[in-house]
Amino acid sequence: MATSTTTESENKLQLIHKLVRAFTDFPKTGVLFRDICPILKDPAALTAVIDLFEEHVRKKHEQVDLIIGLDARGFLFGPLLAQRLGVGFVLIRKKGKLPGATVSVAYDLEYGKAEVEVQEDAVAEGQKVLLIDDLLATGGTMSAAVELMKKQQAQVLDCLVLIELKELNGRDKLQPHGVFSLLQY
Repeated sequence: MATSTTTESENKLQLIHKLVRAFTDFPKTGVLFRDICPILKDPAALTAVIDLFEEHVRKKHEQVDLIIGLDARGFLFGPLLAQRLGVGFVLIRKKGKLPGATVSVAYDLEYGKAEVEVQEDAVAEGQKVLLIDDLLATGGTMSAAVELMKKQQAQVLDCLVLIELKELNGRDKLQPHGVFSLLQY
């Protein structure tokens, strides 16, 4: 039975992998952009992504209270996973995009600074959360999201991403938190 499940998972990964497109020099010279739009357009591939995330979470975590999606592509996968798991979904947005009282964290980018925020009442102290985004590159945004959850006194169980760019070592910024990536380049 394990072999059947392994083969099924491998088939799902192959489907997802073949749909990721690479664009050179986008958005600027020297960058190889990984485009996930074809995955979103293909119902079987999108289902495969959520299946694989769900399988990982159910195997690894007994209790999850919330899925936290990072602006903006974490918003694509997070609600689908939250629905499957029967838990709530919370947005982490760029500064100034959420109404009401918020908590924020500033962080450095390769080309400047940025800030992310969450609504103050979105995450309760002690809640067990999973962070989700489409891509892990240098780890700046995901690391800021982890810091934001620490401010909220939530417990970050894992960081989930569709694609990890290994050569940029973003995973290192997230220690001791786990990173689960479906595809690595």
